[in-house]
Amino acid sequence: MKLLFDQNLSPRMASLLAVEFPDSAHVREFGMARAADPIVWAHAAAQGFVIASKDVDFQQRALLRGPPPKVVWIRLGNCLTATVAALLRSNHATLLAFEADPAASFIALG
Repeated sequence: MKLLFDQNLSPRMASLLAVEFPDSAHVREFGMARAADPIVWAHAAAQGFVIASKDVDFQQRALLRGPPPKVVWIRLGNCLTATVAALLRSNHATLLAFEADPAASFIALG
């Protein structure tokens, strides 16, 4: 599973989780630091990413449109980057099962 970290998550997330989620990236790496949600959505779908975001808009878009892409909605308030990374690490198996489920469009963690 490769994650595309939204602008509301640290750009360090991809490197922190490189072992568990290889080939993950942050939107900044593609010049999309301030891109509108539809642009990020289209990029993720075209490149085979699962969007990881704290933004409820992506969760709602996933419900309305379905995959691809899929969305990991991180339901943590203002917290340390290490806390988000730990949450994703501890749910690695769950996230892989989510990715493999063709009917699943989003998962909420937090």
